[in-house]
Amino acid sequence: MARFVLWGTYCADAFEKRTPFRDEHLARLQSLKDEGQLITLGPTEGSTHVFGIFEAEAIEVVRQLVEADVYWREKIWTSVEIYPWIQAF
Repeated sequence: MARFVLWGTYCADAFEKRTPFRDEHLARLQSLKDEGQLITLGPTEGSTHVFGIFEAEAIEVVRQLVEADVYWREKIWTSVEIYPWIQAF
């Protein structure tokens, strides 16, 4: 398994737009965490950017996980970049 870092952006009206989807989003994140695929994920202060660390076999797996999330489908996340990550400490 490898680790991957995710950086992304939120839409301008993220606080309002995410409300009807928040419970589904958080439940899915908890499921991914329980399965060991998600290490951490959350917004920067002000919810302008999202940061996450995933553990997966390949970058394509992380991309699929992101694209299956309701925040991506509903365009609450507007862009996502995923990078292989080497944890030094």
